[in-house]
Amino acid sequence: MTVRPNEEVRQVNRQADPLSAGARDIRRAAQILASRVPGRLAPLAEVAYNFSWTWRPDGEPVFRSIDAYRWRLCRQNPVRLLQEAPEESLERAAMTPSLVARAEALRDAMEADKGRPLREAGDATAEHPVAFFCAEFGLHRSLPVYSGGLGVLAGDILKEASDRALPLMGIGLMYRQGYFHQRVDAGGWQHEYWYGTDPERRACARITGGDGLPLVLKVPVWEEELAAHVWRVDVGKTPLFLLDTDLPENTPKQRFITARLYEGNRQIRLAQYALLGVGGVKLLEALGIEPGIIHMNEGHPAAATLELVGREVARGIPFKEACDRVSRRVVFTTHTPVPAGNETYTREEVEQVMPHLNAQFGMNVESVLGLGRYEPGNPHEPFGMTALAIRMSRSTNGVSRIHGEVSRRLWHSLFPGRSLEQVPIRHVTNGVHMSSWIGPAMRRLLDQYLPRGWHAAEQITDPDTWKAVDDIPDEDIWAVRRAASKRLVGWVRSKTVTDRLTRGDTMEYVMKAANAFDPDVLTLGFARRVATYKRLHLLIQDRERFLRLLEGPRPMQLLYAGKAHPNDDEAKRLIVQFFGLKSDPRTGGRVAFMEDYDMGLAGILTAGCDVWVNLPRPPLEASGTSGMKAAFSGTLNLSVLDGWWAEAYDGSNGWAIDGTEDPNAEAKDARDAAALFDLLEREVIPLYYDRDLQGIPRGWVARIKASLRTIGPRFCATRMLDEYVRDIYTTN
Repeated sequence: MTVRPNEEVRQVNRQADPLSAGARDIRRAAQILASRVPGRLAPLAEVAYNFSWTWRPDGEPVFRSIDAYRWRLCRQNPVRLLQEAPEESLERAAMTPSLVARAEALRDAMEADKGRPLREAGDATAEHPVAFFCAEFGLHRSLPVYSGGLGVLAGDILKEASDRALPLMGIGLMYRQGYFHQRVDAGGWQHEYWYGTDPERRACARITGGDGLPLVLKVPVWEEELAAHVWRVDVGKTPLFLLDTDLPENTPKQRFITARLYEGNRQIRLAQYALLGVGGVKLLEALGIEPGIIHMNEGHPAAATLELVGREVARGIPFKEACDRVSRRVVFTTHTPVPAGNETYTREEVEQVMPHLNAQFGMNVESVLGLGRYEPGNPHEPFGMTALAIRMSRSTNGVSRIHGEVSRRLWHSLFPGRSLEQVPIRHVTNGVHMSSWIGPAMRRLLDQYLPRGWHAAEQITDPDTWKAVDDIPDEDIWAVRRAASKRLVGWVRSKTVTDRLTRGDTMEYVMKAANAFDPDVLTLGFARRVATYKRLHLLIQDRERFLRLLEGPRPMQLLYAGKAHPNDDEAKRLIVQFFGLKSDPRTGGRVAFMEDYDMGLAGILTAGCDVWVNLPRPPLEASGTSGMKAAFSGTLNLSVLDGWWAEAYDGSNGWAIDGTEDPNAEAKDARDAAALFDLLEREVIPLYYDRDLQGIPRGWVARIKASLRTIGPRFCATRMLDEYVRDIYTTN
């Protein structure tokens, strides 16, 4: 597959390294930032413009040491920190030799990593990399172009590709307002708000051409062409390119395309997908990159395949042969069996947003629309992004073993004449980027006892590497966990008081948060996107049983968080149900809702809670990754046997609830809620509070060790990317 030039696109000067486009612009931005700080802190300007600082143990501590208050105020954005920190803070930091030495060490480590030669990744090479398309990327809270698990998974893939020096580039959109921010009122009803962000104050740079002017892509959307600029983001060695339509030359409607992630307006959302797919192909062309593989992460960018087929057809290649040529270099990962994640559009909607398809394909336009239908010849069937992606890919995979099975059932009709077992959909179970998600204290402990370099790709997936976990003294593991609990509770007390005051709660209720949350009480965490199938309501299905556990002789406390989609009122009512418990005096100091869930909050909760609870309705949890992140810091999982947990649970490393499917949702909910509370009352709570004379819960620590030993090597991003390279990126 070749991405051939189009006269309307001005190419960026080609470099020896095809992934270096925009690197000069990043360097220039870092140099400008360096000129604004004392000379001794200049290395930090370079570090600030590369997100590899987020997974280096000393990255955040160095920036925080400059001005802890300003660091928090700018939401851990190092570019803003260096732009906005008071002069006295910068001068004080520059006069601290140890801090200057740490800054130089970060810069030197970053440069050494960037200097490593790229390796091959199956059919991808340094000259022909993987082009990884995704509608969202979660790298850090300071770049809010993500909403949840899909984006964070995409970000972890970019980070792992950097660690492995694999030839991979990300392609996405620069959402100026990002995903919504959340405010919950005193009754529990969610309110959404957005505010614009300035990319110039974030760790990215607008790509320019040889003439010094911004690279401009022209992308057909609606009955017009819109202009798009491109921002480069450095993720270690891996570049991420984000398309942006918020330009003066565009109309207000065009500018809004890259305003909000997952915008509720269907036309705008489809326009986003057209920009991502078609614009992504035009970007590759402008950069002079012929990818060895195009990896579509979810169906959102599937229009890329139509753009590529259209170019082949324009060269005189028959339509079917053109589709075959394109699909040989395209792979697709589907992330959800939930209908809302597999969007469909009417013919009229497609024609309104992408009228260029008629001109591009002429008589073949019906065949194009048929690629997105279960029945290609049925003109009344809507056009589906996932169906298009599956048909136009040489390989499709789900993100866990169960999800692979569910996907084969879900998409069976796309493969007439094949049995269910013959449906060509496999699975690569998700993993998370270990260095980004493990708590600092747990990492230091593992550094002490595991083999030297244990987190390197050559060792981290080897079960033998993790056997040394059993040699760690129970006292040391428990000390790390207690310290994590104390940090979490201190943070919760502060945030909860602020949130409750903002909502207008009574002072008595407000102060319960400050006085009653206790680091010595078993803490459950439940944090993820709020959707009905996630079943947050199971925690209070038996209201009295739940309340008794909060203030029992061996009490527990609950921290929960998550955002419901702005259009999902049913999900919003789940939060309202919980807030209905506020009148009971037992809840004020034992239950807290953490507003505005994002990556920063996720890191705090997964590292500090004692038990991570996940209650999806089987089989709708495609994978789930928050429990993996929690496990890396020594938090134990209590989850339904769906998604990744069905592969991870072995009876010794956490707790499980039956994952059997049941069409009777009400009966299933009742059984699972009862099972949850049985586990809490009979196993989880007794094990946590069963201490020896030294105050150590030996049985609990044994489960932490089993969790680390079994989950560490199998559910890290290293293993996941290994499987992508071996099974997906390599032609069989």
